[in-house]
Amino acid sequence: MGNEKAVRIQTSILNATEKKILVAIANRMPRKVTSDTLTFIGVLGAVVCFIGFLLSNINLQFLWLVVIGLFINWYGDSLDGTVARVRNTQRPLYGYYLDHNVDVLNEALLFIGAGLSPLVSLPVALFALTGYFALTIYTCICQIVKNEFRLTYLGLGPTEFRLIIQVLLICFMYIPGLKDVHKQFPVNFGDEVFSFSIFDFIVMGIALLLYVMYAISFHRDRKKLAKIDPLPESES
Repeated sequence: MGNEKAVRIQTSILNATEKKILVAIANRMPRKVTSDTLTFIGVLGAVVCFIGFLLSNINLQFLWLVVIGLFINWYGDSLDGTVARVRNTQRPLYGYYLDHNVDVLNEALLFIGAGLSPLVSLPVALFALTGYFALTIYTCICQIVKNEFRLTYLGLGPTEFRLIIQVLLICFMYIPGLKDVHKQFPVNFGDEVFSFSIFDFIVMGIALLLYVMYAISFHRDRKKLAKIDPLPESES
């Protein structure tokens, strides 16, 4: 069950500026545009990203669709909750259920799409996706057991990650020779060789960072909860 009163921990680099922008947009949003409408727009952005990744196999310039799709996804995903809070139309159970289920779809489209593009191999993209899901599940658990809803880790949140991806995509399109940087590793299956691109290494680095943040957070909170909820004393 979601907890609308959970403390929202959002300490990302762009949080203060982003919050002002979102509230200003929400206050000017036409009443006919509901939170559900914005949630759908966020999903539409993820679909645009997926299509852009697929089409980039034909021409790298289609990665601009991904850049645009990430902006559309940010617009819908960031504003749906803001509009509900500004209008005082929060629906704690429905909103929690819808938001987190839609997030699974959005992230699957983004990561799998990237894995089907020339940028990143599919196994590396799926490795990063599982790391993202690990943190997502951890966040949902903490919202229930700790009454905290953490949106950022190490000063980075969804908005910062979107911007990082957009910058990397533009670099991939316009820095000559970047897409041709590969490192080959022999594998023990005959003469087969697996090749890593520079973006494979970047995505693997991000994935490892996600797992490290998950492991540190899990270990820290496990110790805290062990003190709050100790073993019962044995009966003599």
